[in-house]
Amino acid sequence: MNLDKAKKRIAKQVNKGFNGYPSITLQYLGATKEVATEVVVQFTMNEGESAQEQRFSCETDIRENELIQTTLLKVIERANVNSVVEIEGVTVV
Repeated sequence: MNLDKAKKRIAKQVNKGFNGYPSITLQYLGATKEVATEVVVQFTMNEGESAQEQRFSCETDIRENELIQTTLLKVIERANVNSVVEIEGVTVV
């Protein structure tokens, strides 16, 4: 799958807003606000439960990495979640 298609499909899920649980939260992390080198995917089955977490990282901007974005889309689709939430911007670590 190409990068643009994967990013659009993820954005479509995010734009639906919060529709209950189960949910996935995406948070991009990086050394600066301009370049995200890591993404944290948190899966929460029910409200109040602790989230399962998985991290992906790369040397370049992870938001422009076709393999990572395609993988995120597959995780979202296979988890069969009601909500996908993306934390805005890049969190500096």
